[in-house]
Amino acid sequence: MRYDIPRIAIAALRGGSGKTILSIGLAAAWTQTGIGVAPFKKGPDYIDAGWLAFATGRHCYNLDTYLCEPHVVRTSFFRHSQGSDIALIEGNRGLYDGIDLAGNTSTADIAKLIDAPVLLCLDVTKSTRTMAALVLGCLHFDPDVRICGVVLNRVAGTRHAGILTKAIEHHTGVPVLGAIPKLRDQDFPERHMGLVPTQEHGWATHSIRTSAAVVRENVDMDRVFSLAQPLSPQADQKKDPLISDSLSIKESSVKIGFLKDAAFQFYYPENLEALEAEGAELIPIHSLEDQELPEIDALYIGGGFPETHATSLTANASLRKSIFEAAHAGLPIYAECGGLMYLGEALILDGTSYPMCGVFPVRFGFSDKPQGHGYVRVTVEKKNPFFPEGLSILGHEFRYSRVEYLQEDVPMVFSMGRGTGITKGRDGLIFKNTLAAYTHIHALGTPQWAPAMVNRARMFKEYGK
Repeated sequence: MRYDIPRIAIAALRGGSGKTILSIGLAAAWTQTGIGVAPFKKGPDYIDAGWLAFATGRHCYNLDTYLCEPHVVRTSFFRHSQGSDIALIEGNRGLYDGIDLAGNTSTADIAKLIDAPVLLCLDVTKSTRTMAALVLGCLHFDPDVRICGVVLNRVAGTRHAGILTKAIEHHTGVPVLGAIPKLRDQDFPERHMGLVPTQEHGWATHSIRTSAAVVRENVDMDRVFSLAQPLSPQADQKKDPLISDSLSIKESSVKIGFLKDAAFQFYYPENLEALEAEGAELIPIHSLEDQELPEIDALYIGGGFPETHATSLTANASLRKSIFEAAHAGLPIYAECGGLMYLGEALILDGTSYPMCGVFPVRFGFSDKPQGHGYVRVTVEKKNPFFPEGLSILGHEFRYSRVEYLQEDVPMVFSMGRGTGITKGRDGLIFKNTLAAYTHIHALGTPQWAPAMVNRARMFKEYGK
């Protein structure tokens, strides 16, 4: 296990400052020159992680100290950095923004946990010397956070960049390592959850190439790489003496299908890897094209944007019928957010009803504003196929859908201690061996899930229940 792999955390003063494009551009540009980049995303994010994975050709893993214990996050970082030349961690929101007064779960918190220097991306629109004051504030707010450099974003021209560079370097001593002009919106179209998924972006390859070219032309990549060094890799090794280079994987004994296409793409790599480690063979299923479920012992339906593919999902009536019949036959099914919506009766878009699988008597509409956003904490209060009663689960939700109709007597498994859920402080619809919730979980933070999913699949395979 190597602990001395260079690493850099990309942070900003707030969301929307350009750190995603800087992160993608650096990752893609390094990758194109033959440098192996291990990408990571701070926080519970799927879309930015998908772009980073697309830019590097490697899985992007999430680092989140709310969903997972800090030592688990450290282990994940070191394990998934192996075999790379540099690890790049994209932060979220502002550098010090966390869930409490102490800044827990912030990008700064993660950077300190894994000993990563921070490259600060500044949106310098209509500002000059004030940026130096903001950088100085970040330096002194927590001296344990190592801000190694600054990249200016959305500069108005060379003169603007020159004034900013002189002011920041003079007053803070932090080097300015690049100045990026404002990019055209069409290079990276945005949607309500940040960047659109690469699966839905017809110009994904063009956007990656554009971002890489912008970074190569405007950022001192060699200097960024030289500054991306851990302070004390020997100390890291002493902290984590039991980390192994690989996971032990049980022999495959069951087949678990998962919907993977433009409509459903939100899966943490760790969740799929956890199922494989427990002995599952994963079978990808295309919800828009496949006519029926293959021979599987369980089904996992992640999140996504079923609303943007409602017409196609409705048109594939044979697969919807296959899933409906499988649920009634007792096939273990676990669904999150978009998967929950797909298992309902219908999606209501602009007054038009689009039939879905009909496993649950619930219909969903949509809003222009978030209907559930952020971390959640639920308690398991009813018997179900996957979790013991009394278990507390940490997860997250981010969706614009809302419940338009829900039959009153449908049982729900989760009580919300934090978050919105489906309705009235509840989440987790249950029907036979099907559990569907707005709550997304992370397998490393909820280690009970993958073994239970595989065990339930084995039971169904052997006994049909």
